Amino acid sequence: MQAQLPLLKITRHRGQNQYYEEPLGEGLPLRMMLIPAGRFTMGSPKDEPERTEAEGPQHEVAISQFFMGQYPVTQSQWRFVAALPQVNRELDPDPSHFKGDNRPVERVSWHEAVEFCARLTIHTDRLYRLPTEAEWEYACRAETTTPFHFGVTISTDYANYNGSNEQHGAYGPGSRGIRRGETTPVDEFKVANKYGLHDMHGNVYEWCQDYWHENYVGAPTDGSAWTEGGDSSRRIIRGGSWLNDPWYCRSAYRARNAAGDRNDDIGFRVCCSAPRTG
Repeated sequence: MQAQLPLLKITRHRGQNQYYEEPLGEGLPLRMMLIPAGRFTMGSPKDEPERTEAEGPQHEVAISQFFMGQYPVTQSQWRFVAALPQVNRELDPDPSHFKGDNRPVERVSWHEAVEFCARLTIHTDRLYRLPTEAEWEYACRAETTTPFHFGVTISTDYANYNGSNEQHGAYGPGSRGIRRGETTPVDEFKVANKYGLHDMHGNVYEWCQDYWHENYVGAPTDGSAWTEGGDSSRRIIRGGSWLNDPWYCRSAYRARNAAGDRNDDIGFRVCCSAPRTG
C-alpha cells in the first residue's frame, strides 16, 4: 500500500490563486499553482491567424485538478535536483547556454526532464511529472479563447520572443517589438494568467509527455497523455521561445522535437497531481 503523502499548506496568491511551495533548499522554493478542474476547447479555430493543420480539429477536453509550476524550472532549481541520487540517468548540473540562476534551464532533453521529475518525486514523496499536452494548453489558456491568454495579440513588453522580424514580428493587430536573442529571468515579466502562471508564451518551449501526432484526430478527451500511435521518438513542445516569431507563442501552437535533443530554446515546467492538503 502506498504511503500517504504529507499534508501541504495551500496559500492564496493575489486574492484568488492558490498554491503550495515545495522547498528545494534554503531560499529556493518551487511554487506550484493550483489549476482547477474544468472543460475547454482544445486547438485553434480555422480563422485564427497563422493557424496550422496540426492544431485541429478542435475538441472538448475534461481536465482534472492538478498543480503546475508557476514558472519554468530555473537553473538553480535544476542544480538542486541534479545533486539528488540518480534514478535512471545522469544529469549535468549546469547544462544551459544562457547562464543565470533565475533563468529557465535549457539544453535539457525530454529524457532528462523526466529524470528531474523522478528524482523530485522520490525526494518529496509527491508525484511530479511533465504536463500532458492537454493540461498544458488548458493551463496556458486559463479560461480564455484568444490566441494568447492576455488577448488577441502579443507584445515584447509582455513576453520574450523575436518581435523584430520585418515580415513576422507582429501578430494580428499588434506591433513589432524587439529581439533579445537570449532567455530572460522567469519573473522578468509581471504578467500572469488567471491561474497565476508566468512565461507561458515565449522564453523557452516546454516539454510535454505526449508523442507527436500530426493532428487531433483520435486524441484523448480526458486530459491524459496521448502515447498511443504517433511518433514516440518525438515529444510535444509548447509555448514558443525567445528565438521564435510571435505566432509560435500562441496558446494552441504545437510543435515536436526528438526526445533526446538538447536545444537552448527548450526547457520545461513540472506538474503534480493534486496532493492532500490541510
